[in-house]
Amino acid sequence: MICLIISLIVIIYAAQVLLYAVHMFQQNGYKNKVHLTWIKNNYPKHFTKSLSREPAKKPLVFTPRVIRLLVTTVLWFLIFCLLNRFFGNEYTLLAIAVIYTFAVAPFAPVISNLINKPIETSIANGFKKKAEGLLSGMPDIKVIGVTGSYGKTSVKFYLRELLSSKYEVLATPESYNTPMGVVRTINERLRPTHQIFICEMGARNVGDIKELCDLVHPDYGIVTSIGPQHLESFKSMENIQGTKFELPDAVHQKTGDDSRIVLNYDDEYISSYNKYADAVTYTTDGNGAYNAYGITTSRSGTEFTVTAPDGSSQKFMMRLIGSHNVINVVGAIAMSHELGISLKELVIPVRRLAPVEHRLNLIEQGALTIIDDAYNSNPAGAKAALDTLSMFTDDMKIVITPGMVELGAEQEKLNTVFGEQIAAVADHAIIVDNANTDALKKGMRNRNYPEDRLYIAPSFNDAMAYVHKIPGETHKIVLLENDLTDVF
Repeated sequence: MICLIISLIVIIYAAQVLLYAVHMFQQNGYKNKVHLTWIKNNYPKHFTKSLSREPAKKPLVFTPRVIRLLVTTVLWFLIFCLLNRFFGNEYTLLAIAVIYTFAVAPFAPVISNLINKPIETSIANGFKKKAEGLLSGMPDIKVIGVTGSYGKTSVKFYLRELLSSKYEVLATPESYNTPMGVVRTINERLRPTHQIFICEMGARNVGDIKELCDLVHPDYGIVTSIGPQHLESFKSMENIQGTKFELPDAVHQKTGDDSRIVLNYDDEYISSYNKYADAVTYTTDGNGAYNAYGITTSRSGTEFTVTAPDGSSQKFMMRLIGSHNVINVVGAIAMSHELGISLKELVIPVRRLAPVEHRLNLIEQGALTIIDDAYNSNPAGAKAALDTLSMFTDDMKIVITPGMVELGAEQEKLNTVFGEQIAAVADHAIIVDNANTDALKKGMRNRNYPEDRLYIAPSFNDAMAYVHKIPGETHKIVLLENDLTDVF
């Protein structure tokens, strides 16, 4: 009887481990290979995080797919228990429960996903066919693809706002940039009145952008940036370049009009890889078809002037701050102008642009001003955020960061450089403790950063509490650079 009670306790614990595993599987995009790599690096978390009372940053969503996954998992676990009923005893039940908890539960989502693959493929294909049918039934709609290692979500939102001044526009919401996210957007939101569909395109592996292009067949495309984001899965920068250029390749193949391709020529990985001579380029250094210059930033926003290929020029003012926000807005201006909206007509829409949440978003909190750049840090974006922080010369500058992730073999090196960059700007630095801590500390020590101005926080909440304890009457500017998701 005691053995049976212990078995039930272990099974209850196993259920917690399983739910955590499914939660992480969902955040890893339901991709077996990605999740197995994550398990390899994070196996012990299944047995600590599953008991943690700390709320998840992004809770498990019980979608129909998750429910099917859990039902399948429970069914094949019950089969093992029934086998024990006929061939074993309470001791073998305990053994099964222990083995399942520590050896099987972390991998159960992958196993059940493989079992469910025919069902999931059939369901996905049904949704895809419906979406393809809706798009093909609107031959006059213009489809714009937006991709990049970073900046794509911001450019998508800015472009939507600018184009909406003249057209009926649908854009994929939030960070919907996977095939099923795009399919869901089309099936649930596309209307006959829409004239333009802006499709954000994300990628972790070679061929991901092509899959999206084969789904929506873009007429126009913007590549916002290329960098070492997701280098761990891509393996090389050449693979990242080739994957991002699957969008221009698709536009070229469909239209034969390379002027429908819009490229950020401030990015050397884009300018050095580009093979389309007629592509429309945009820059802040004067070497593009569209150029921004005279950039000034204050706590109230940013001013800059844009010149276009037709010789027109226009001064813009916006509430957004940061150099990479300028280049992102210029990309949206370039595409909008190419689609028939004059620079003068874009002045008011640009002025109305609101910051995209967690992407260099300025938040006033009394004695604090927070620069929220917490979405997803990368080397170029992190440097740009620090450059923005450095402009506040009269304020106390504080950086809170866990560093950067998904950078493969370059992660330690790039976080060391990031630490050096923080040391050059921040009056106080707070590292949210994780695997990047040593690299960040190394970089800061390379620049002789004072130890009494560096604090290692066990959590983000602790980091914010520490900010309030820092003495001084000077107004505090706090840069939140990256906030790791639950999988980290």
